[in-house]
Amino acid sequence: MATIKDVAKKAGVSISVVSKTFNNYSDVSEETRQRILEIAKDLDYSPNIVAKNLSSKKQLTFGLISSGVLNNNEKDNNAFDIFKGVYKAVSESPYELSIYLIDSLSQKQQSYLQYCRERNIGGAILQGIRTDDPYYKELIDTNVPCVVLDIMTETENGLIGSVSIDNARAGRDIAGFLLKNGHRDIVVVAGTRETYVNSERLKGVQQAYREAGLELEENHIVYADFSEQLAFAAAKKRLKFHKPTAFLCFSDLMAFGVMKAIAEAGFSVPEDISVTGFDDLVFSSYTQPALTTIQQDFVEIGRKSAKLLQELKEGKQGQQHLYVEHQLIERQSVRKLK
Repeated sequence: MATIKDVAKKAGVSISVVSKTFNNYSDVSEETRQRILEIAKDLDYSPNIVAKNLSSKKQLTFGLISSGVLNNNEKDNNAFDIFKGVYKAVSESPYELSIYLIDSLSQKQQSYLQYCRERNIGGAILQGIRTDDPYYKELIDTNVPCVVLDIMTETENGLIGSVSIDNARAGRDIAGFLLKNGHRDIVVVAGTRETYVNSERLKGVQQAYREAGLELEENHIVYADFSEQLAFAAAKKRLKFHKPTAFLCFSDLMAFGVMKAIAEAGFSVPEDISVTGFDDLVFSSYTQPALTTIQQDFVEIGRKSAKLLQELKEGKQGQQHLYVEHQLIERQSVRKLK
């Protein structure tokens, strides 16, 4: 692979002149500039963006650190919609975007702070990160501006922001919908205990129960780690001794698994058992029946996170925590009981 030294040697100029050419300095003549660019093209040389950024004190690169993308279910397009929103906002700004994908099953290779420092990252967006992740705690305690998704972090660090839907209100909305439709024997299929979104959605469900003069019993909650396969197994096991009127799932993926278990048990949705989800994945409108769920605008979440990060970086933010509106999408997977 050609280096800047190779280009300088063939052009008969110094390395600094080649560097100035690629950085558009005005003290390089147009004739010299064109000759250097032509030689660089012939040698298949391109400037090292990382090195260029390291030489700049402006730190014009944002990092998107995403955990779990590599081992997600292929039906889950949430992370990619967030990428779209982040990329759209960053492309309209003076910043560049660096993406760091972490395998959430083995994320001990490099700390997030190390990644940011090695690449002179000016700010980071964290997606799919757990609050008990030591690398996460390390990063938010530094002077690197960060925006975390789906975690409302309580910190005195003014460089930390967050973007999500109001998960507690969304949980209350979907539980309230089932309760208003006459359901009382509801099994909640929760996600991962340690995640912020799981605890917030559970708070919302419990609030809806209290408002209806009811109490959500602990034995009506099962945890399936936001996994389609684990939700299928949990529902299949449950249906051997208990047939609820509804399953309230904290993700569409888990709802898909529950619907499969219901079918294998010889029951129908929603005639025998109703099911609700959370996220409104593309597949959710094509299930049989179509799934009632909470819609999240993941593209907008990504866009707002990048905008907020820029404001934190430049000291212009009005608030550190932003909510994106959610919507209850009513389809055919819930039956109204008398």
